[in-house]
Order: sequence, then structure tokens, then C-alpha cells
Amino acid sequence: MTTDGGAAERRVLAADVGGSFIRMAAVGGADDVGAVKRRPTPADDLTGFADALGELIGELETATGIGRDAPLALATAGIVDPDNGLALAANIPCFTGEPVAERLSAALGRPVGLINDADAFALAEATAGVGRGQRIVFGAILGTGVGGGLVVDGRLVRGAGGFTGEWGHGPIANPLPQNTDGPLPRMACGCGQVGCADTFGGARGLERLHLALGHPAADSHAIVAAWTAGKPAAGRTVALWAELLCEPLALTINLTGASIVATGGGLGSDPALVALLDREVRARILRRLDTPLLTPGRLENAALVGAAILARQIGRGA
Repeated sequence: MTTDGGAAERRVLAADVGGSFIRMAAVGGADDVGAVKRRPTPADDLTGFADALGELIGELETATGIGRDAPLALATAGIVDPDNGLALAANIPCFTGEPVAERLSAALGRPVGLINDADAFALAEATAGVGRGQRIVFGAILGTGVGGGLVVDGRLVRGAGGFTGEWGHGPIANPLPQNTDGPLPRMACGCGQVGCADTFGGARGLERLHLALGHPAADSHAIVAAWTAGKPAAGRTVALWAELLCEPLALTINLTGASIVATGGGLGSDPALVALLDREVRARILRRLDTPLLTPGRLENAALVGAAILARQIGRGA
């Protein structure tokens, strides 16, 4: 029996919690994710949320025979302060300001843990995915927005307040390049600052860049498809996206010493986009590399696998 998340072992409960749905499975390892059960997310009612979890657990106990003492971990957007357990999650209001793990543990009668979904991705890929065997792994999410997580020696790094790996936030140093009408505006970010990588690096950011360059509105899928097809307008947008994003990511790599960056999210799962960004990043870091540094994650259920790793740790009292 192994503990690296790659092979089957004693199953634990893992959930991937979004604003719309909860997905839960009994997980034995990265290659042993059982059938996934779903329920709508009661985002405004923590008691209702606990009830939904209880229903899912009951289904999985019946279907898989998983023990009634099996620990549960939830991967969710937002931040959990490791010092006091209080959560902050914009898409699940009932979590904010609450010791969510403590309250759910009392309601469900089992150990419960909470992990940020980007952290879960990083932990899964570092342990059982593209970063397996590497000492320092950074997970970079390029989805709706920009997020990340840091794993060192197989353990997730959880900094003060729960803020670690958040390379998408904090104003970037350089003004945006010019278009034909002058400098592009630095965009306001949901975190309250202006000019964060999150404002241009994710799918919504790519769409904002496309508009700012004077092109007609298009969704990120259409922009990437047009870039792949060699369309000049999309090519300019994607080139600017890579130019802007490579700088904060290169700084992140220099600071962390990561030997591999696992990428995830919609944009981070596109091999051609990641290859373009990888070339730009490697040209700007201190370490000289002739091989790729950025690699799309390979785990289909990384959030569930990462949550399961945390569930095992809390089950052992780690």
C-alpha cells in the first residue's frame, strides 16, 4: 500500500465543490477514482450544504462500502486560513467567515478538511502527475482566472492567511503595451487592485485583451481557435497574452525554485498555448533550460485526487 496518491490504497472521501455543483467520490489513488456522485451546491446555507454532503456520503457508502469513519476533504475555490480555519469563498457565501471544516466535521461525524482547488491541483500533480519525483512543484491555473499552488517535498505550502501561490494577484510592474490608440488600460481586478495578472491571464482576461486591441468581442475558445488557424487578429492577442503573463510567472519560478510547473484550467490545458508560454518564460528566468518547464497536468480528476491526499493526511492526524 502506497501513500503517494498514485496507486490504490484505503479509500477516502473527496469532493470538488463549485458554485453550482458538488462532485464527490471514494478515492483510493490517482488511478482509483470511483464513480462520481453529484448534488447542486446549497451555496447560501451551510446546514443545507452539510445535508447535501451527507446524502452524497450515504450514496457512496451504499455503492462502495466505504467506512463510516472515512475522512472527507473538499477542494473549493477560495482561501482557508490555516491558523484559525476560517474560510473565504466568493462563490459559496455560506463558507465566508466560518470555520467550515470544524462545523462540517461536527455535522457529519467524521474528520473533514478544506483545500483550495488550485492547491488541490498542485498537490495532485506534484504527487501523482507531471511533477512526481520533483522536489519543488508549482501549479499554475489558467482557467476563468489565474491561480496557483506550491508543493515542496510532497507537502502543500500553506502560508499566513492561506495565501500561497497567488501569482495572479498584485499589480504587474510594466505598463501594458500600446495599441494604435495609445497605451492599453491597466484593468481593475476583483481583488481590489489594478493591473493584476488575473485581469488578463485567464479566459476572461484573454477576452478583455482581445477587445482592448480593438477586435470584435469573442470568447476565449474562439480566440484560441482563430490563433491556431493562423488568424492575424487572434495571433496578436495571444502573443500579447503570452508576453504579459510570462513576466509574473518567470518571477514566481525564480522565487520558488520550482523545477516544473504543472498547468491547469481551460487555457492551461491547451498544449500549444502552454508551449508558447513556456518558451517566453524560459527566456526570462535565471535558470537556463533546453527542455520544457511548463507542462499541462495529466490527471483527469486532479481536484478530487488532491482532496483525497489531504483527507488521508487528516485521517492520520498529520
